[in-house]
Amino acid sequence: MGDGPDARPTHRIELTLHRPRYALYWGIRPTLVIGERGQPAQWGVGTWQVAAEENVTVGAYLFNRVWRFGQADVALEPQHAPALAYRAPALPFLRGRIRASAPG
Repeated sequence: MGDGPDARPTHRIELTLHRPRYALYWGIRPTLVIGERGQPAQWGVGTWQVAAEENVTVGAYLFNRVWRFGQADVALEPQHAPALAYRAPALPFLRGRIRASAPG
């Protein structure tokens, strides 16, 4: 971020994206949504930058070219732990889960 007058302090969160061992879909990658802005993601561990002094909604979902599924989100507050884990569902019509986890 820049050093201008409207630069806001930020910090990084760690998000681990878990796919199920056995699922009725394949070749699908998750999409991460931070503050109403979607971005493609990869399975595994990743870090993302979020505002340090504001509440921000972090969500994830899967898309199979027909419909969205596995959606889950959490409202992340500044005092919350900086590590989250998303678990995708095994069936393409269920919801996913996002929970706080231990970093690393």
